[in-house]
Amino acid sequence: MPKKIAFKEPHRATPRQAGARQDLLLRLRRVEGQVRGIQKMVEEERYCPDVLVQMSAIHQSLRAVERILMKDHLQHCATEALRSGSAKQAQRTYDEITELFYRHAR
Repeated sequence: MPKKIAFKEPHRATPRQAGARQDLLLRLRRVEGQVRGIQKMVEEERYCPDVLVQMSAIHQSLRAVERILMKDHLQHCATEALRSGSAKQAQRTYDEITELFYRHAR
């Protein structure tokens, strides 16, 4: 099981621009629709390779959302933490980013 990153105080995202948040939500709704489509394919006993192709598309869609979130985190949340002047907060941010890269490296 992956190691949990523990923080004493709760973290909140740096507020995103409304357009960026709406883009993420739209992408996630599309993924949700794709998953429902696969459920229907399985119910209809569709040909396994056809289901697997659709699953691959879902993985790619989720990776795109991941990239957007990672970029957003680095540009806003992490940058703000590193510029805070707190050595402790900077170290926690470096640890968090390192763990994120290890978890999401392909």
